[in-house]
Amino acid sequence: MYLSLFMFSGEHRVEYVQRERLYLIRLQSAFRNRLPPGQFPYPFWHDEAKWGVYQATNCILLWVDPKTARIVIGQFTERGEGSAVVASKPLSPKFDGNWMWMDKEGRIQPRVTLFDGLFRQHNPYLPKLDFTYRTLALRMRDAQCENCHMPNNPFPMRRLVIMHTPAHAAGEIGRLMKAVREDRMPLDEAGIEQPLEPGLKRALLESGSAFEALVKAAKEWEAAQRD
Repeated sequence: MYLSLFMFSGEHRVEYVQRERLYLIRLQSAFRNRLPPGQFPYPFWHDEAKWGVYQATNCILLWVDPKTARIVIGQFTERGEGSAVVASKPLSPKFDGNWMWMDKEGRIQPRVTLFDGLFRQHNPYLPKLDFTYRTLALRMRDAQCENCHMPNNPFPMRRLVIMHTPAHAAGEIGRLMKAVREDRMPLDEAGIEQPLEPGLKRALLESGSAFEALVKAAKEWEAAQRD
């Protein structure tokens, strides 16, 4: 959902960083700032400085665990060696305050944040996933999760977990469930972790568990199609 926002020339460099005990792959890149708005996971331009950094990106950093050969961290930077692979004129779109919207054809945008951006159209779990996500979204709203877990990070969290779209929720549902079970959310005005009211917690855990199970089943079905 994020890596496809960049262009690559194929130029790269690999090194082992002893301090981190990880391999670092540097990919020369450039940001695709002229994509239609619905192709971005959310309106990056809501923050002018953040949007500027994206547009200036010239390198993608992938940190790889040598024990598993898996990427554990992905980063972008404007401080890579050389210039971006493609020179593009910076754009300055205006943020209208909407994280999601309907396009002229009546389709929900950003399109890439919907389930059809994650799963095949004929995945048998899609109908139930859509229903359970809607239920979960209502429970998250009741629990005021959207007060914090939004792209603009209203309560500056060191690690922002975004939950406002189906695709983001599918990727972070495990983290959400763990935090709710351990009474680590919400945060009060002083930033101190507080338990949810019992009824809200129970409802959120029930809807979250159903959604988490379906996400797992849908992913397993997708994996089976590739075997």
